Amino acid sequence: MIYVTGDTHGDLDRFKKGKLFWLGKKDTVIVLGDFGFLWEGTPQEMQQLRWLSQRRYKILFLDGCHENFEKLLHFPETEIFGGKARHLGGNLYYVQRGQILTIEDKKILCFGGGQSHDRYERIEGENWWPEEMPTAAEMEECTQALQAQGNCVDYILTHDAPSRLMDFARVPVEDLNTLNDYFDHLLKTVQYGKWLFGRYHRDITVSPKARCVFLDVLPLKD
Repeated sequence: MIYVTGDTHGDLDRFKKGKLFWLGKKDTVIVLGDFGFLWEGTPQEMQQLRWLSQRRYKILFLDGCHENFEKLLHFPETEIFGGKARHLGGNLYYVQRGQILTIEDKKILCFGGGQSHDRYERIEGENWWPEEMPTAAEMEECTQALQAQGNCVDYILTHDAPSRLMDFARVPVEDLNTLNDYFDHLLKTVQYGKWLFGRYHRDITVSPKARCVFLDVLPLKD
């Protein structure tokens, strides 16, 4: 079974308690950004990453607004479920932006990234990295991948969300950006079963086909 959950922000208890603790070797968990276990590169973080990589199930995560991209991008590229990823060891993978994975016969578009609302209060290279925002090339790669699938997928998994789905978040207009615009474009041009995103730290159904996910662990099923 495939499961999705929201931002973990380096909280190991999310994996040691509740539903995630009981998953088995046939299961896959996808974290919708802000994974948080690779920030300072301390021995404690490395120990946590090793523990996560040794879980029976596979852990895949998207990048969010709070990632150390300098460290994250040092991991080797690989392929998993038909898409590009960075391998952090064992069963732990960072899924690259715009990849369409095929898991249990489901087509899943994954696209991480987002713009930090507090970026002007942080320090570049210390607790903020400009790579948090996707590039035009990454969006174009995603567009081409979708076209190859006839602009049809079963699920869209992202960290941020289309602006048209964010009334509940009360995000100021000035904080909307090119990624939100791109997701608005996908909303209109792609056929999909459900769109799940994680940035806004709420567990709430936004529409019949869209859900914001935080602490919930949701199975992807027909």
